[in-house]
Amino acid sequence: MNHHATDAHTLVAAYALGALDDDERKDFDAHLRTCEACRQEAAEFEATTARLAAAVSQNPPAAAKTQVMAAIDGVRQLPPRLPAPSATPALGGFLRRRAVPWALAASVAAAVLGGVAVWQTQNGQELEQQARQARQQLDAVGSVLAAPDARTVHGKAANGALTTVVTSDQQDKAVFTAANLPAPGAGKTYQLWLDHDGTMRPAGLIDHDGTVILAGNPADAGAVGLTLEPTGGSPQPTTDPLLLMALPA
Repeated sequence: MNHHATDAHTLVAAYALGALDDDERKDFDAHLRTCEACRQEAAEFEATTARLAAAVSQNPPAAAKTQVMAAIDGVRQLPPRLPAPSATPALGGFLRRRAVPWALAASVAAAVLGGVAVWQTQNGQELEQQARQARQQLDAVGSVLAAPDARTVHGKAANGALTTVVTSDQQDKAVFTAANLPAPGAGKTYQLWLDHDGTMRPAGLIDHDGTVILAGNPADAGAVGLTLEPTGGSPQPTTDPLLLMALPA
């Protein structure tokens, strides 16, 4: 790991996402034995990544297997993939840092798209649009989680949902993840809010377990809230908050 010791803390996200090479991972393992803050943050990133993958996963279409089997005979085998020439150490280190958001995107995209590649080829536009939207979401989420100033806070809503918020001042964004979120019920949805000095501003909707980028500017917000609102959301909260969690400082 060709980094000054003071830079080791910035590699937590890359470590949790498996984006370090063997030597870097070995050195960072040694760093973790002496740094409680990095151990806790690495565990939080690993848990959040697992929730992201579970939240956006989906089963392949029912017709996928039949179409895959029918297409096998007509699919030309690709030639073997040869390793690319090694980059210089400086460039390699730069690329590894740049690759961190893509490492997250790859880990989650495998859950989103893994079973539908051939079916997508057969059915074109609809799945291409879904894939494009998924990639955009993954890129946005990955850029926040992999930001060197990413900070994480965990909470539990009054209805039992487990929540995680990751913020980045550099990205000027915040990511909200919910797990074990009960169904909102007919005609209802969960709405997120950003608390700006006591003024609650809408920050997006979430209907089930999943991950969203909070709408609005989290930089000058003190907390994130969650309420149950009519379908489509409300301009102001109409119910008591199920969650009001201080954003990480």
